[in-house]
Amino acid sequence: MQGEWDRQRELLDVVSVAGHLLEPGSVFALLAEHRGRLFPAELFADLFPSGRGRPSIPGEVIASVIVLQALFGHSDREAVDALTFDLRWKAACGYAVDAKGFDSSTLTYWRRRLAASENPQRIFEVVRQVIAETGAVKTKTRRALDSTVLDDAVARQDTITQLIAQIRRVGREVPGAKELIASECTRLAAVCGHDCSEAGKPRIAWDDQAARDELVSALVADALALLEALDVEAITAAGGRPAEAVALLALVAGQDVEPAEDSDGTDGRWRIARRTVPDRVISTVDPDARHAHKTQQRRQDGFKAHIVVEPDTGLTTAARLTRASGPDNSDAAVGADLVTTDPTTTDVEHIEVLGDSAYATGDMLATLAGKQWLPLVKPWPTRPAVEGGFGLDDFTFDAAANTLTCPADVTRTVSPQGRAKFGAACRQCPLRQRCTTSQSGRSVLLGEHHVLQRQHRQRAQGEDFRATYRQHRPMVERSIAWLTRGARRVPYRGVDKNNSWLHHRAAALNLRRLLAMGLTHQNGAWALA
Repeated sequence: MQGEWDRQRELLDVVSVAGHLLEPGSVFALLAEHRGRLFPAELFADLFPSGRGRPSIPGEVIASVIVLQALFGHSDREAVDALTFDLRWKAACGYAVDAKGFDSSTLTYWRRRLAASENPQRIFEVVRQVIAETGAVKTKTRRALDSTVLDDAVARQDTITQLIAQIRRVGREVPGAKELIASECTRLAAVCGHDCSEAGKPRIAWDDQAARDELVSALVADALALLEALDVEAITAAGGRPAEAVALLALVAGQDVEPAEDSDGTDGRWRIARRTVPDRVISTVDPDARHAHKTQQRRQDGFKAHIVVEPDTGLTTAARLTRASGPDNSDAAVGADLVTTDPTTTDVEHIEVLGDSAYATGDMLATLAGKQWLPLVKPWPTRPAVEGGFGLDDFTFDAAANTLTCPADVTRTVSPQGRAKFGAACRQCPLRQRCTTSQSGRSVLLGEHHVLQRQHRQRAQGEDFRATYRQHRPMVERSIAWLTRGARRVPYRGVDKNNSWLHHRAAALNLRRLLAMGLTHQNGAWALA
C-alpha cells in the first residue's frame, strides 16, 4: 500500500530549524514548500491498487528524490546518502535532521512500478502541466528540435565476446540448455580447450590469422548447433527471458560473420564479416545500445535523446530516448512525431518548427505541410555531380507534364520510380563538363517529396528565414548543453529505463528553468512573477 505523509512537523524538522538557509528560488525550496501540491498521493494511487501490505514511502518523497537525483546525476546510493546527510535534501523531502534515508533498493522498486504502469512519465507530465498553468508557452508559436547521443552504461563487445556471453546466457535462461551446451557445443573446446560455459576470451595466438579464423568457425558452429538443438519455435511462443536470450543468440551469431572466402557456408568455415551490419547490436549486456554517427567525425556508442524546446523560454515540452540507429529512430522520424503530438501545441494554430538539416527530409516536410506548419529547417545540401557544376535546383521540374528539363534545355519524362535519364543528349552537350562525368550521361533521381524540398530550399534563401533561424535556433543547443552537463552517460541499461530517466531529467531542468523565470504559487494556481 502507498504510504501517507504526516503533515505534523517534528521537533527537528529541517524546514523549521534551518529552512531560512535554503536558497530562495532553488529546487530545494520549491519542493520543501510544494512537493505535496506537485506530487499528491492520488498521483501514484494506481501503483498500489490493493491497499494491503506494509506502507511504502510516500509518493511525494519518492518523486522529490527522483527529481533531485535526475537534476544532480546521482546514483541510487548517492541519492539516499544525500537524503541522509544533506540538509537541503532533507528539507526538500520533509525529513527530520536525525532521520535516516530509506534503502536504495526502494528507488528501483518504484521505478519498476512506474515502468509497468499506464503512465510511466507522470512526473514529467506533472511539470508540463505546471508549465501550461503558468501560460509560459501558451501563446508561443515556435518549437525547436534537436538530438544528442548519450553514451551507454556498458562496454562494447567484439563478436567473439558476444557469442560466448550469449551462449552462456542461454544456458542460464533456458531450461535444459546447460545440458545441450555440454553435448552440442564441443567444437570450440576441441580447437582451443575453452569450454563455452567459461567466461572470457579463449587463449589462442591472436596474431595468427589461421588460428583466429579457426576460432571464429568453431564458435559460430557451436552457436548454430545449440540453436538447432533447441526447440526455438516453442521457446519463442512461450516468450519471456528464454525467448529473448535465444533470439539474441540467433542475432549475434549472424550479424558479424559470413562464410569464409572460398566457402558457401555449408562446410562450417566462417570469418568476421568485411562490413558492418546496419543497426548492429554492440553488447549482449545492453542489446538496445547501438553505434551512433552524429557527425562524420564524432562516433559514439549508446542512445539518442530527442527533445522539443520552446525557444523563447528554453522549456522542454517533449522528449524521447531511442536507440542511436535505425530508420525509425532518425532525427526527422522521431522529431516529427514528438512535435506533432506535443500537447503544448494543440491550442496553437500555426507553429514554426526549427531544426538543423537532419530534420529536412521529405517525410518531415510533408508532415509539417499537412498541419500547415512552417518548417524553419536548414535544408539538405544539393551536391552536384561535378564540383562547382549544376545541382538539382538547376533542373526545371514540370509537375503537370511530369518532366525534368536540364540547363541545356533538354527535357525528359520522369519515370514512375522518379528517375530522369538524359543519356545520348549529354554526348555532344556543350555543358557536359559542368554537369556529369558519366559516360552514359546525366541521370537524376527525384524523391517522393522533391517538390516540397525544392520549395523549401528556395524559401530558405530568404533573409526572413535566415534571421528567424539565427535568432531562435541557439536556445535548443543551450537546452542540449543543460541536459548533458554531468549527464552524458545514461545510468541504466535498455531504452525504456533510460527513457524514463531522460523524462525525469527534463522535468527537473524544467522546474529549475521555471524558477529562474519567477515561478510562484498564488491563489491556488501556478504563475510566473
